[in-house]
Amino acid sequence: MSYVFNPPAPVAVPVVGRTERYPVHRIYCVGRNYEEHAKEMGFTGREPPFFFLKPADALVVVEAGQTGTIPYPSLTSNFHHEIELVVAIGQGGRNIKAADAKQHIFGYAVGLDMTRRDLQNDMKKQGRPWCIGKAFDQSAPMGPITPAEQAGDVDKAAIWLQVNGSDRQRSTVAKLIWNIGETIEHLSAAWELQPGDLIFTGTPEGVAAVVAGDTLTGHVEGLTPLSVKVQAA
Repeated sequence: MSYVFNPPAPVAVPVVGRTERYPVHRIYCVGRNYEEHAKEMGFTGREPPFFFLKPADALVVVEAGQTGTIPYPSLTSNFHHEIELVVAIGQGGRNIKAADAKQHIFGYAVGLDMTRRDLQNDMKKQGRPWCIGKAFDQSAPMGPITPAEQAGDVDKAAIWLQVNGSDRQRSTVAKLIWNIGETIEHLSAAWELQPGDLIFTGTPEGVAAVVAGDTLTGHVEGLTPLSVKVQAA
């Protein structure tokens, strides 16, 4: 098959303990999935889950032991961090029951849903899509994937983010409003999940702005940490 221009190389993430890489299909993100974060965004209660997407090439793949870089993005003066557990799908399906969800999980990783908060808030006020605030270039840094059988009890794992060595966000995955299985059940009712799909499961409270020069270090207990430095535009 010939193309009018050379297609880009597939986006792929390293896998802990393996030479093969994980090819990425789609990136799904869950909005407001920790109660305290929902409150700091002006919402309360256990609302039905909702989702938005980022393009696969928004990923900034950071190898184990390295510090990745992301530019301070254009059009914003309020660039926020959101630390998240990322679920990597290994077996696709539609209408997956929460009780069966773990059979579809390949592994887990640490990710950041970087957000142009001022642009997102402007879109909210106008009732318009959030894409400009969420789905921009290099908005999804992510570390290596740990296979599920090596990841320990992710459902109860601590999750935290430090900026320049000081805590910004700290919680546990157990505080997800919609747990991993329930999230997969809801998501697979709306889309047929595919191998290569990533799910950013939501962020705890403590989201805040970063500036050029800041170093962000994200952790989920039992997984490879993620380190990213913000560079000047």
